[in-house]
Amino acid sequence: MASAAPNAPAQAGTGLMTEAQRRLGMLLCLVTIVLAVLDSNIVSAATVPIVRDLDPVHGVDRLPWLVSAFALAATALLPLYGRLCDVYGARRVLLGALGTFLLGSALCGAAQSMGQLIAFRAVQGIGGGGLMSVTMVVMAHLQDPAERGSGKGGAMGGIVAGLGMAVGPLVGALFTDHLSWRWIFYVNLPLGLLVVAGVALVIKLPQTARRRGLDFLGATLAAAFATGLLLVTEWGGKDYAWTSPEILGLSAATLAALALFLWRQATAAEPVLPLSLFRIPVVRIGFAVQGLVGMGMMGSIVYVMIYLQLARGIAPTTASLYLMPMAAGMTGIGLLATRLIARGHAPRTFLAAGAVCGTLALVLLGFSGPDTPLWAVGAELALLGAGFGQLIGQLVTLVQDSAPRHQLGVATTGIRFFQTLGGALGAAFFGSLLARVFEAGEPGRPLGAVRVLTGAAREHAVRSFTDAVDVVFLSAGGVMALVLLLALRLRAAEAAASEAAGKPVLAA
Repeated sequence: MASAAPNAPAQAGTGLMTEAQRRLGMLLCLVTIVLAVLDSNIVSAATVPIVRDLDPVHGVDRLPWLVSAFALAATALLPLYGRLCDVYGARRVLLGALGTFLLGSALCGAAQSMGQLIAFRAVQGIGGGGLMSVTMVVMAHLQDPAERGSGKGGAMGGIVAGLGMAVGPLVGALFTDHLSWRWIFYVNLPLGLLVVAGVALVIKLPQTARRRGLDFLGATLAAAFATGLLLVTEWGGKDYAWTSPEILGLSAATLAALALFLWRQATAAEPVLPLSLFRIPVVRIGFAVQGLVGMGMMGSIVYVMIYLQLARGIAPTTASLYLMPMAAGMTGIGLLATRLIARGHAPRTFLAAGAVCGTLALVLLGFSGPDTPLWAVGAELALLGAGFGQLIGQLVTLVQDSAPRHQLGVATTGIRFFQTLGGALGAAFFGSLLARVFEAGEPGRPLGAVRVLTGAAREHAVRSFTDAVDVVFLSAGGVMALVLLLALRLRAAEAAASEAAGKPVLAA
């Protein structure tokens, strides 16, 4: 069949856009994902100058809220964003999320106190939560029907998101060192306004067939559950002991919110996260895999940075450069996998291969010590990136292709929701594990003391810390081994679904 002319109407589920417009729309979506992911972790490199400028006395104590405010706001609204897409259309919701994100960015850049900056980060997070998830919905609509199942849209979005996670701290450090910490927020404005204009003028999606109600009670309960879980993982073992009344009470309230949310989803006429999605094997397993991938990424990127800074004495900005091999591995293998899938290879095969690479890389990192050559650490990170490059994005595509078309929004945001919750659980689990193992080797000595110790005491503390972080890496490797088992189960479930639908099963 002859290929369509460049300006022929694209069959992107719309018939409203030319092929050139569709490609430009995809590019705008990728830029939007970059904005979202960078701002979720770019602040970590600018904490010192922010505290120095806004609150040199008490600012350090409020730093956790500066990071958490964005994540809490972004995660709490994810289920509602998915439903809004299905009811009002993804394009309108994306424009609203972009506007909120840009407003929050401008306010953050102009903040005059830590309290203001934390509040404005929450505003930014409300918009940021929609950028990543809603953009994936728009990309699914922009895909040509002939490309569905190829994994191209989701894979490219996943690769860009992974790159943003890897290079975010480095970008933040560069802006902070050479301009001002305020520019990590102000830089969003010209890029964001360009994206808003492009989305408004270029992207044209079909109107929703009918208006449906919104389950605001369900959305509120989902927000309460997500917020409670994130706060438990943020405070537990740090601000409060795990057995303290505060953590136990908050945990009980979080479980109650979860129970009420599940009840509401089972009884609501238009639930924000329909339980019927969990009856679809590919969707159900895909959500579980994405949650575990979130845990595995939390157990790798964060603790690699800690290892390089504490055990090897590398400055934060320089340590960020060691994530470049991971970004390179993620990009290279992600692009290769996308091309191979377009030629007929099954996405499920790359999920299993990605889990194998991730498991092997984390096990190798688990045997790293204070004398391990840094080139070896870089090679292990490149292998880890190759693993995540095959996992991120392909899961989004599989879930989108398996979910009913009228539930595309909630299925897509559900993937992001479970990844975020998995990352939160990973932060709690791995953080507690690191502290306990280090405490066993250095009784009564806080982890932060490793930086200031000298001589034999430092050598012993570094060895204890390295042993602790090795346990974290090995545990994260165990999580990725679970991902492998579920990926194999997902492979069987997808094959069964394809046979039931009368579709040919792609070659492995």
